[in-house]
Amino acid sequence: MKKLFLLISFFSIVANAQTARGVKIGYIDMEYILEKVPDYADAMNQLEQKAQKWKQEIEIKRNEITALKDNLKTERVLLTKELIEEREEEIAYLDKELLDYQEKRFGPKGDLIIQKSVLVKPIQDQIFTIIQDVAEQRKYDFVFDRASDLTMLFADKKHNISDFVVRKLTSAQKREEMSKKQLKALEAKEALEESVADNPAVEERQRILDEKKAAREKVIAERQKAIEDKKAAAAEKRKKLIEERDAKKNGTVIEKESTEEINDLFPEDTEKKEETNKSEETTGEKKLTPEETRQKAIDDRNKKIEERKKALEEKKKKIAEEREAAKKAKEQKTETEKKE
Repeated sequence: MKKLFLLISFFSIVANAQTARGVKIGYIDMEYILEKVPDYADAMNQLEQKAQKWKQEIEIKRNEITALKDNLKTERVLLTKELIEEREEEIAYLDKELLDYQEKRFGPKGDLIIQKSVLVKPIQDQIFTIIQDVAEQRKYDFVFDRASDLTMLFADKKHNISDFVVRKLTSAQKREEMSKKQLKALEAKEALEESVADNPAVEERQRILDEKKAAREKVIAERQKAIEDKKAAAAEKRKKLIEERDAKKNGTVIEKESTEEINDLFPEDTEKKEETNKSEETTGEKKLTPEETRQKAIDDRNKKIEERKKALEEKKKKIAEEREAAKKAKEQKTETEKKE
């Protein structure tokens, strides 16, 4: 309660000061900033690997002590008092040694804390330096850390400069690899961001423009996708229709497209078909389809071939009969001449 009361009193004083002379306050989230720094993630991975190795060593020692205790419990009835005391002293010594090792590795002043300080402190120092630069550039009177022990009951997001600090930190790391021209472009960009950040009205207008731009790009992307989908569907329908026509020419059968799909692909054929239907309604005669016309032509050709075969057979038969009649007449004439 005392800490909370002091905190409220502090913010009340700051608020009054801000009202009186325009005090500017900002805050950061150190945990959020550290998560965005690649070097911090690498340092934490190294530290975690070491911690896992130490935990495995502790577990091995603990298992060895447990095995000694189990053996003593099993063999106690067979041992003398002196041997029992000797083993108990050994186990007690190993227990104390294990506790000392745990304290050495994971205690308040242990290796884990020391290693973390060694690995993380340079990164934190770099972040603190950038925070000081940002505070001076933006003329902040106070910059708080939301992730610290200081409890923040409320904080407006517009006072959060964590993302700006991350950008500064990232650009500082990139500067080492940039050319003079790239550095100049980066400085101009940062100057523009500074001018926008210092003017809330400009920042709000820029935010609205960015939202409108994002919405416009989304609509354009959706329309483009719809056009691409329609083109793909039309291409697929045309491909199937061509395959169907080729199959009909080759005498094979494939699944037919629906009339509606064909009409959609070839509206000119639909108009011709409608004109044909109107003509059929007027004359009362039904016009054959291309398939029916082709089949009718085949039937007519077959019929003519059959008729020609039949005529040829009749002609052969007639010739054979005439030959037979001529032969008989000749034989009769020969017999008559012999009789005479």
